[in-house]
Amino acid sequence: MGTADARFRRGTKAPGIIVTDPTPIRDAATVILLRRTAGGASVLMGMRGAGAVFMPSKYVFPGGAVDAEDAFVPLAAPLVQPHRGRLAQEPRPGQRPDPDAIAAAALRELAEETGQLIGRPGPCGWPGFAEAGLAPDASALTYLFRAITPPGRPRRFDAHFFVADAASLVTDPDDFSRACDELSHLHWVPLPQARALDLPFITEVVLAELSGLIAGLPQDAPLPVPETVPFFDNRTPAPRFAQIA
Repeated sequence: MGTADARFRRGTKAPGIIVTDPTPIRDAATVILLRRTAGGASVLMGMRGAGAVFMPSKYVFPGGAVDAEDAFVPLAAPLVQPHRGRLAQEPRPGQRPDPDAIAAAALRELAEETGQLIGRPGPCGWPGFAEAGLAPDASALTYLFRAITPPGRPRRFDAHFFVADAASLVTDPDDFSRACDELSHLHWVPLPQARALDLPFITEVVLAELSGLIAGLPQDAPLPVPETVPFFDNRTPAPRFAQIA
């Protein structure tokens, strides 16, 4: 039993009465920025506001829902394989995932919530990218995790978690002056300390997966491709755990 599988089973409640949840499920994308130095690895996190409808006062990674416009933004480079193929697997009924739109949303949310840019020279009308003469670079993203919000929550997302090396940033990693106010207390958190914060359950699981992925990895080595992508499938009250290969 893998790390994610074990945590999923511990976090699963006993089955009750099955009720259809009419809350729509939206695609969402999150970026885990990983900074590796001689002193160790850290991740960029911020705290959601106390009045937020979804996960108030929790420390999270930058991310949010995929917008329709994300499908039309010109990417400087697309998401590469095997990540593209993995994003297309296990679609929700009646849905066809758009890997480029999901990747674009991840980079847009990163720019909006932190002011940090991953891009290359090219045309893009998004704030931050336009001023810098850059288009978002999805080839810097590694697909790490997927989870669907369980029924009964005020909002539900089919969340795709990507990890990106901070070395791919074209901005100062310590400058958050261009960030919006959606996340407060933005800072780099040492990876061993991150799980002591007030986190959503799924964020704890993702941090454990990331720790396992980079264990023993030299500081200057490229991020490896995960053997599989853990998938917490909560489309129905009967939860399911899968591995996307």
